[in-house]
Amino acid sequence: MRLQDPDETKVLLITLAETTPVLEAAALQDDLQRAGIHPWAWVINNSVAAAAPTSPLLCRRADAELEQIETVHTRLSDRCAVIPLLPTEPVGVTSLAALTAPFAAVPLP
Repeated sequence: MRLQDPDETKVLLITLAETTPVLEAAALQDDLQRAGIHPWAWVINNSVAAAAPTSPLLCRRADAELEQIETVHTRLSDRCAVIPLLPTEPVGVTSLAALTAPFAAVPLP
């Protein structure tokens, strides 16, 4: 019951900006909603598009991600964060906090 209470639990769906992971996360969202659990937000992780590449190969890969990012933003979630592909994995509280620092002043609803 606590998972169904939005005051107790915030469910995040984490995916990659690729067709299969987005479809799988969307199916999970449907299953959760049937159980009365409504995801609070989606996170698109390791996005090449968000990393603003300059290499022609990576630019093509980034372009391929845009459709999936748009799908999540417009059809699947009212809240979505896109995390760029980073040179090193964010490990630990300090590194993870640095990812959210630009949004620290924004209160959660």
